[in-house]
Amino acid sequence: MMKTRQQESCLKKVKLPGKVVSLRERVPFTHEVNIFEKNNLMKPEPPCAGAFKERNTGGTSFKKFYERGDFPIALEHDTKGNKIAWKVEIEKLDYHHYLPLFFDGLCETTHPYEFFARQGVHDMLEHGGSKILPVIPQLIIPIKNALNTRNHKVLCTTLKVLQHLVVSADMVGEALVPYYRQILPVMNIFKNKNLNSGDGIDYSQQKRENVGDLIHETLEAFERCGGEDAFINIKYMVPTYESCMLN
Repeated sequence: MMKTRQQESCLKKVKLPGKVVSLRERVPFTHEVNIFEKNNLMKPEPPCAGAFKERNTGGTSFKKFYERGDFPIALEHDTKGNKIAWKVEIEKLDYHHYLPLFFDGLCETTHPYEFFARQGVHDMLEHGGSKILPVIPQLIIPIKNALNTRNHKVLCTTLKVLQHLVVSADMVGEALVPYYRQILPVMNIFKNKNLNSGDGIDYSQQKRENVGDLIHETLEAFERCGGEDAFINIKYMVPTYESCMLN
């Protein structure tokens, strides 16, 4: 059967990488597989998003102030361990100045900065009373920065501080609700990240250093102290959270 020139030209328009071949030429099957693998199977996998990867925040203002000697504090040793010796009455401190700085120090992981920041925050929350509520807007960025480090130790410390913060004074829990969008995303990422000790004893639970458990406790504290709008706003940011008050 005779073929037209148009049909002949069509037979030569099958393309392989780098050349045009005639359909009359038999392409080895293994060659076809190699081409398919090259074009489809050999593509590199997308990089991991790194949601749990620790992030460096750089130096903190707390560290700079401490090294300059600008804080009225000193380290005191006793039989119960280390504690802060305040050189002035805590109740007389300027909370607008000092409390955000101590919260900024929650990112620190080395001694003595980590100890002074953590203990200083708890001391000020314990004695702050009505001075705490007006300072809440200034605390959001330091809280967000601490959570965004994704550092296990920093996360545990910050979550315990947040649990103390919401019960430190009236209306503090409700004042935090508008800022959930800034401080809850990292909690949503780590909420299920519990340490797996296999058949052994999970000592992190005894020390309250299990991030997943601390996040659950913190969200429940937010709901209990955040007023009627707390739950719906928590649920928006952490969809798997279940109310501790409605059930």
